[in-house]
Amino acid sequence: MNGTSVTAIRGEFHIDGRRLSYLDFGGPGRPLLALHGHLYEGQTWARLAEALAPQWRVIAPDQRGHGDSDRAASYTREDYVADAIALLDHLGIEQVVTLGHSGGGITAFQIAARHPERVSAIVNVEGPVRDLDDGPSALSFVLSMPYTAPDRQALLDAIGPLAPMLGDKLRPTADGGWRLPFHPQDTIASEQGTHGDHWADWTSTGCPALFVLARDSQVITPEEGRQIVTRRADTRLAELDGDHFAHTTDPDGFAAVVKDFLDTLA
Repeated sequence: MNGTSVTAIRGEFHIDGRRLSYLDFGGPGRPLLALHGHLYEGQTWARLAEALAPQWRVIAPDQRGHGDSDRAASYTREDYVADAIALLDHLGIEQVVTLGHSGGGITAFQIAARHPERVSAIVNVEGPVRDLDDGPSALSFVLSMPYTAPDRQALLDAIGPLAPMLGDKLRPTADGGWRLPFHPQDTIASEQGTHGDHWADWTSTGCPALFVLARDSQVITPEEGRQIVTRRADTRLAELDGDHFAHTTDPDGFAAVVKDFLDTLA
């Protein structure tokens, strides 16, 4: 999909003594708050921002404990919602469309549930509405990774098969070493915090919503996807080829379905 070239400006502010970093893709368009999932960062939305410009101004935080944002003492659902509202307040934005992938998708609809006046529409990309799994975290594999290494190649070697996905997200440290864009233990705490029954949050709002389901999702079954759409008013379904990370494996298809939905908003 052809879009408008945009340049993100990185900003930051402090909340509870902790730095929250974000990318603002700018432009004159309506604001859209884009929330990444675990293992990712705000930069994951760059291609979407280009596809939606200039009609939409995408604002994409590195969520707590991710990317350039500081680690936090806790990673509850309420923590993520509070961070999002603090960012909107920092930017002086009264109302947005919230869009999020996976855990970020849950945050996107929980912002609307807690602060309905701040959200005009929701795009939930593979964000589960009900996950009662109390077994080991689906992201337990990150616990085998070192958080830091003396140099970038050593860290790439240590993360092995995930190097293609994470290689461009590694960060230098003040002592000359390199680190992951997330702390493994924080990631587990955050992922486990997404578990539970969120149906009340999902169905409590009536603003327009789009649910994006991957046909080969490892997280949401086709039947669950249908329920997510049919049990909430004014909710549309878009299906994409690919797995849970369809927004990165099919960025053009993803941008197209999001743009089609946004074009329907008043």
